[in-house]
Amino acid sequence: MNKYQTLMNVTLTAMAPIVWGSTYIVTTELLPADLPLLASVIRALGAGLVLLLFCKIRPSGIWWGKIAVLGLLNIGLFFYCLFAAAYYLPGGLAALVMSIQPLIVMGLGVIFFQNKLSVTHVASAVVGVTGISLLVLNSAVELNWWGVLIGLIGTCSMALGILLTKYWGRPKGMSLRDFTGWQLTLGGLMLLPIALWHEDFPQTLTALNITGYAYLSLIGGVFGYFVWFRGIEKLNPVTTSFLGFLSSVSACLLGYIFLGQSFTQLQIIGSVAIIVSVYMARPKQEKQPSTLTQAPVTSSHR
Repeated sequence: MNKYQTLMNVTLTAMAPIVWGSTYIVTTELLPADLPLLASVIRALGAGLVLLLFCKIRPSGIWWGKIAVLGLLNIGLFFYCLFAAAYYLPGGLAALVMSIQPLIVMGLGVIFFQNKLSVTHVASAVVGVTGISLLVLNSAVELNWWGVLIGLIGTCSMALGILLTKYWGRPKGMSLRDFTGWQLTLGGLMLLPIALWHEDFPQTLTALNITGYAYLSLIGGVFGYFVWFRGIEKLNPVTTSFLGFLSSVSACLLGYIFLGQSFTQLQIIGSVAIIVSVYMARPKQEKQPSTLTQAPVTSSHR
């Protein structure tokens, strides 16, 4: 892979967390209040069903189980923990707990996939987590250990999902579109009963509500997860996980542009630190990629 291809893959993959950073402003400004899990179901299940309308290949054999596991890790369990952590913790602290994902990806990669631990990646993670803390934390933070635990479970869920997505690849002959659609659909179906148990469907929907849900499904779901899973295939999983830092920068920048929120000097420093950490973790040309990096994009196992 040449430098141009690498840059293109990084840029395209980065669009996913940048788009996901808009979820907060869309949820608060366009959607009915206090229905975060329902919004997650609509984003995942709506996007998945749209993609499956064009589906040509279904999973078969062992791949039903594998894609169900990936749907649980990348979508269902992660979404639930994301919103549950935000309920128990201030938003800034919840984001900080979730931001250690690259460290978990590196740790799990070393333990289970025999990846080499890079000093540069560790340093990048430290810089990135520091940047997140400067960007999102405020002076009054109340620590709830139950919320921290849920946040860590969600972070581990997505980290393991990234690694298994890279390691397993996808079924032979199945397109990335179909692969993404099945994960979103199965993950959304797993989350659906929990959302219906905890939340009530709104009796009426305005044009703004419908626009917001459509944005989450088509842009945040179809586009976001398609380029994200594509990035997992094309890039080192550690590099992919670092790109997730951009979601916090995007959320703050959109709040500044559309909601009149202000940036403090510490937040500006934090944003710069995040961008530096992503740059430090960028892919480098290697003669012999790691075992995980060499995993095939597709698999003949069914």
